[in-house]
Amino acid sequence: MTMSSDQAAPAIQRNELSEGWLNAARACPSPNFGHRPPGAPINLIVVHSISLPPGEFGGTEIEQLFTNQLDWNAHPYFEHIRGMEVSSHFLIRRDGELVQFVDTHERAWHAGASEWCGRHNCNDFSIGIELEGLEGGCFEAAQYQRLTELCQALLERHPIEHVVGHEHIAPGRKQDPGPGFDWPGFQSALGWPSRCFPKTTPPSQARPG
Repeated sequence: MTMSSDQAAPAIQRNELSEGWLNAARACPSPNFGHRPPGAPINLIVVHSISLPPGEFGGTEIEQLFTNQLDWNAHPYFEHIRGMEVSSHFLIRRDGELVQFVDTHERAWHAGASEWCGRHNCNDFSIGIELEGLEGGCFEAAQYQRLTELCQALLERHPIEHVVGHEHIAPGRKQDPGPGFDWPGFQSALGWPSRCFPKTTPPSQARPG
């Protein structure tokens, strides 16, 4: 469940990542993960967007999907994803709540067929972060704040070199997070050099959250 409107998600402090699990995140372990290839550097962050059912926020369906507990008969849309076994490392809710499903040292199942900088199978070397939201839609200020803090925390433990969208590693197949994601604003808030971000991103249609 998400937090009530009068609760604020705790800020992510330095040295929050302990043995691959973030202290500031609510743990919701997923069975959908595997080992990374030996010696694979974890140097990519992939930003996604998700809502279940599409356009509906605040329910438990995302967590149920990532833990193989979703009732496929609960909504007509679920028939299109019946049997799917997926996960991400993190989910950031609309109110900024942070949920973790997979140890960052392990391989979550979020990217699918993908490529970045000549390297295929991005799941092998990336950390997946889902933002609760509709593909192409806008995101909340609390989500950008939590995403910025999370990326900074991950950099303390992993040799992160790039942060990109699912659309950038699987062009033509995936379109999330889409034009509603404010890449310029996120880059400014994070303060990382431009080489860490996609060279081409769609014009932002973001509005203040």
